[in-house]
Amino acid sequence: MKLKLLSLGFMLFMGIIGLAQNEVTISGTVIDADDKAPLEYATVSFFSKTENKIITGGITDNKGAFKIEVPSGTYNVSVEYLSYKTKTYEDRTLSTDMNLGTVSLALNLEALDAVEVVAEKTTVEIKLDKKIYNVGRDLTVRGGTVSDVLDNVPSVSVDVEGNVALRGNENVRILINGKPSGLVGLNSTDALRQLPAESIERVEVITSPSARYDAEGTAGILNIILRRSKLQGLNGAVTLNAGDPTQAGVSGNINYRTGDFNFFNTSGYRYRESPGNATTKTEFFNDDDPNTFFNEFRTFDRKSRGFNTNVGVEWYVNETSSITASFLYRDSDQNNDNSNVIREFDSNRNLINESIRLDPEEETDITRQYSFNYDKQFGGDSQHRLTFDFQYEDNGEVEQSLIAQDGDAAERVRTAETQDEVLLQMDYTRPIGEQSNFEFGYRGTFEELDTDYTLEFNENGTFVLDTDQSNNLVFRQYVNAVYSQFGSKIKDKFSYLLGLRMESTRITIDQVTTGSLDRKNYTGLFPTVNLGYEISEKQSITLGYNRRIRRPRSRFINTFPSRSSATNLFQGNPDLDPSYSNTVDLGYLNRFGKMTLNSSIYYTRATDVFTFVSLDTGDTAIVGGTEVPIIRRSPINLATNDRYGFEFTLTYRPSKKWNVNGNLNLFKSVTEGFFEGTDFGAENFSWFARINNKYTLPGSIDWQTRLFYRGPSEDAQTVREGIFSMDLAFSKDLLKDKASLAVNVSDVFNSRKRKFTSTTPTFIADGEFQFRQRSFNLTFTYRFNQQKQRQQQNGGRNGGGDDFDFSG
Repeated sequence: MKLKLLSLGFMLFMGIIGLAQNEVTISGTVIDADDKAPLEYATVSFFSKTENKIITGGITDNKGAFKIEVPSGTYNVSVEYLSYKTKTYEDRTLSTDMNLGTVSLALNLEALDAVEVVAEKTTVEIKLDKKIYNVGRDLTVRGGTVSDVLDNVPSVSVDVEGNVALRGNENVRILINGKPSGLVGLNSTDALRQLPAESIERVEVITSPSARYDAEGTAGILNIILRRSKLQGLNGAVTLNAGDPTQAGVSGNINYRTGDFNFFNTSGYRYRESPGNATTKTEFFNDDDPNTFFNEFRTFDRKSRGFNTNVGVEWYVNETSSITASFLYRDSDQNNDNSNVIREFDSNRNLINESIRLDPEEETDITRQYSFNYDKQFGGDSQHRLTFDFQYEDNGEVEQSLIAQDGDAAERVRTAETQDEVLLQMDYTRPIGEQSNFEFGYRGTFEELDTDYTLEFNENGTFVLDTDQSNNLVFRQYVNAVYSQFGSKIKDKFSYLLGLRMESTRITIDQVTTGSLDRKNYTGLFPTVNLGYEISEKQSITLGYNRRIRRPRSRFINTFPSRSSATNLFQGNPDLDPSYSNTVDLGYLNRFGKMTLNSSIYYTRATDVFTFVSLDTGDTAIVGGTEVPIIRRSPINLATNDRYGFEFTLTYRPSKKWNVNGNLNLFKSVTEGFFEGTDFGAENFSWFARINNKYTLPGSIDWQTRLFYRGPSEDAQTVREGIFSMDLAFSKDLLKDKASLAVNVSDVFNSRKRKFTSTTPTFIADGEFQFRQRSFNLTFTYRFNQQKQRQQQNGGRNGGGDDFDFSG
């Protein structure tokens, strides 16, 4: 109302000044470019062409119409509306009454200065080197975590254990705000379950990374961008959630901007119980002895608590410089009560022995991260800039358990990990002309991980250190990288982005327990090529090439074994070399009617790929009085892997109330290689599909259903069955759209289970694993000084909500 009164007063004042001049009447209508709704209170201004100052103006009524008396003359006419892109009509000579007709304005979320607009639905921006998914109000992730959000993003899948894969490949690099982050921590799977979904603004899926990004991750990069407001004053949101199995949480984000300072904080606390179970039936056989059978049943009763906060301040030093400092703290702990029952049967399936192993594990994690950023723009051009980042992070994680075997305390296990990591980064970009851009930079990451593993066994009531398995490993990895890239656009049709990155890696493996010290140094060049061609306003194609690396983690090269049960152990391989991959990606986009099709064909060839093999160690363990073979699982470098794939995402919006989108990803993996005379080559064809359907019911109740199916797969030793799941959610806005109430059901049919069969020369194992059972969740969100966006985001008229930018 204040805006309307001020505008009317301004019109009256300017009208009095121009009484002595000849006046003409200028009229028209201002509407939303997407849903054609009239925009009330849009501002229409008339600027003097010679003096570039405002002469007169007015606002639109509730029908979006305006009629303004203007002194005759030549003007630049500006039409503006809060959070929309301004439309300007330059050098207009007004000598008679004129109707400008219908003026369509499109949303511009980057230019907000009074009200935070909350996205109604997820939209997609296509750039030369990435796809950007602006996370909207997807109901199935309300009250959820980052893992739930990622499992809702096309091309991305999250398995039953929470492992993230991109196009079926789990070697994906996860960044927070473009950098490694303590929010991911030592165990990215657990950390992603602690971070609330409401803290995410967008997810960048980078399947063809440019030279700007780390070369780590043969599948590509997932860059998670957290919410941060630039609005004046105080604004934010608070979310409460509770559910079954027992879970509860509170999270919120708040911003306060005054003058040249912007203070921000994102915090959250959550408690979750996640019961799960696993069953394994194993048949051991050889040529001399009769077959024996073992049935292994495991149940998991996991309780996790987590608190995280990220607090910081931005200082706008002047119009071209800013400094941002922030501190991240994450404190989480888990209590995992695992029970393992092993039953032994003879060749006639008669029960011989039963053994019960209890493994109550406690885990604590603390992360601290200090970040500093300096941003300098030159000449007021946001594209010509220099940025500098410094980041220091320290993580501590302790796992300990007292394992009981058949009622007696058998083992005491403790793993303590401490990690220190320093990041230094500098990036410089400079436009060349109107269509080209040059960029170069440096990044250094310096990491030290100290893993202290102790195993004590009970000997006549006294715990004795097992020196064969207890060990201390100090792993150091230093990576220095420089890069340069150049991008341009030719005749508004053809775009290209060419880059080259060099990374020098130095690794030190210090087995403190044995005094063994190994060093590895290697340097690699990583070229990138990204091309784009706009066939028409609705059709375009992209072509990308990149070379990537996968470095072995400390656990993969630690020679000391760790046991998940009495009969299974994991042992690293210190001779493991990095794996390199080359990927070609061809993409096609077409928008027709109310549909949008985004598809791509890709091919990846990797050398020295990591493959995990299970082998009989030749050693045995006593289980229930019987000697049982011990199986060792280790990573090895296998020769080559070829991965072919095709994916497409189809979005259909038949009406404002109904939106459907589907994603299909098909891929074939061919692995070739021998190890110790055994052929571990395998061909595996698999696929996954996802369908999201959202419909607005009477009473403005939103209903969303998500269906997901992961096709069967196999490798050299294991065949896995397909997995189907369905999620269901309902939501209702309250308190004049300042609040929302949502209920969702995850895994409605309780069918998200991994079933597999592993075959080796000495045993066959059938198994079933369920990490988390069906859950129900109720979420309440309240927003202050924010409002829900009533219009769709850019491009909604095309049915897909897609904004396509080939600027790189």
